[in-house]
Amino acid sequence: MVLLEAFRPDTNPLGHQWLSALVAFLPVLAMLITLGALRWKAHWAGIFSWAVALVVAIAAFRMPFGMALSTSVQGFLYGILPIVAILVAAIWMYQLTVVSGRFDDLRKTFFLISDDPRVLGILIAFCFGGLLEALAGFGAPVAIAAAMLIGIGFGKLRGAVTALVANTVPVAFGAVGLPVIQAAATSGLSVSDVAPVSARICALLCLVVPFLMLGIMDGKKGVKEVWPFGLFVGVVFGATKWIVASTPLFNLTEIFAAIITVALAMLFLRFWKPKGGRDAASRIGIPMDASVETEAVEAEHVDTTDLTGRKIMMALVPYILVIAVFAVAAVPAVKKALTVADIPLKWPGLSQLLAASGKPAGHQSYNLQLLSQPWFLLAVVAILVGLIYRMSLGEIFKELWVNIKKMRFSALTIGMVVALAYVMGDSGQTLALGLFIAGAGAVYPFLAPSLGWIGTYVTGSDTSANILFSNLQSTVGQQIGQGSYLGIEGMKHLLVGTGAAGGVVGKMISPQSLTVAATAIGLAGGESVILRKVFKYSILLIVLMCILAGLMSTPVLAWLLP
Repeated sequence: MVLLEAFRPDTNPLGHQWLSALVAFLPVLAMLITLGALRWKAHWAGIFSWAVALVVAIAAFRMPFGMALSTSVQGFLYGILPIVAILVAAIWMYQLTVVSGRFDDLRKTFFLISDDPRVLGILIAFCFGGLLEALAGFGAPVAIAAAMLIGIGFGKLRGAVTALVANTVPVAFGAVGLPVIQAAATSGLSVSDVAPVSARICALLCLVVPFLMLGIMDGKKGVKEVWPFGLFVGVVFGATKWIVASTPLFNLTEIFAAIITVALAMLFLRFWKPKGGRDAASRIGIPMDASVETEAVEAEHVDTTDLTGRKIMMALVPYILVIAVFAVAAVPAVKKALTVADIPLKWPGLSQLLAASGKPAGHQSYNLQLLSQPWFLLAVVAILVGLIYRMSLGEIFKELWVNIKKMRFSALTIGMVVALAYVMGDSGQTLALGLFIAGAGAVYPFLAPSLGWIGTYVTGSDTSANILFSNLQSTVGQQIGQGSYLGIEGMKHLLVGTGAAGGVVGKMISPQSLTVAATAIGLAGGESVILRKVFKYSILLIVLMCILAGLMSTPVLAWLLP
């Protein structure tokens, strides 16, 4: 029997840190070029970029082929279970509300709140879109919100741009907290240290995004006439994020933020009414770009006379169940009981894999979690929702199968991105990049969010971006933290947290999001036009985020950190 030789990653295999880092960057560059410049399908870009990472690991970083392949397989499996499983379960639950007809009742409910399209725009795209991001993500918030905005009279392009800009601050805690969970797991930190940092920097952006939306919807008049409502929504949404993200229910941050904000916004509108709503209704349908929009959109008449208290309550059932089920699952005794079904495994081919420190690598083992992951809880909720809506088990599981088939290429993309992240991390490529970037020293915190921004643009997923870069962020924090104002641990928490937050503003310009938006508004092939409209907002928000992150590493804003 031939024993495997122990492998310890070399962070500078080529003798010059800049050269080792440059070679280690090749897989990321491959993703940028194939997906961004060459416009390959995301799953092909993922496969090719993983292949580049595999070649670099073996040829430059001298990782044994068997180990490189084995860690890739483990990464791919982790991408499917739990990441893809969570997405499938969340979208499954949402689709059951659609096919049962209950989602239409929820849509009508918004029209009972206000007749001002700008107020509805914020409630639908920012608040309800945030709720959809929390439960499903994966393009669903943009597609649904854009279609709903067009339904109340928004021009097609205006509706798409509004929905994309709104789909920013909720992304870090989308799919029941999956992005921050993966950021913590990949970096080796506790999620209780990462989640509050991401939430707080996103909470500050909540004070900006509603005003950008008002400007998109109705220009200066929109900001002037509706700013009190925009400010109120931003403060409530941000404050709720700030508080909930620091509790054991952090993964429900956006659910609480969306529901509490809508409830208080309804109360606010009892005491304050915007002016100029009728005139605004005639302006929001005007085309933003005559080259792709040939005519103005007319508002759809929505009949709310058939809405009853029971119908509204039934439409809210899925979201009430999610909160209840996850709250019960967070009880220590229940949480412990769910881990009984976990299956710890020794991963084949990685028994001699070491970390750079010389200790056994974490990927030597794998914990197959069957009941203790959010996907199981969401699946339970989905089945309960279907039964409450009087659907048969056959109808319920038919919808699951339909969604699994729809997501097969997306699942492949996510699996390959995670495989790429695993082989880059275990071979030493991520560490090589981290050591080089650490040369920026005290300036680096001002750049940390930009990695998340780039990663989400490339992959279309804040979760994938966090898996790709969070270990790198942690490594840089280890290098520059000593002697800094925050210290090593504080710096690692800041960089990983702000890196995860940076991805939220890369979401609006990712090719996947642009395609979802273009398809939803009936402008297939209009991605480049939409990109030109949203790019400036993405740049503005990432610059603000970088400034905030940098100042948080200094006494100026360090007091904002937990």
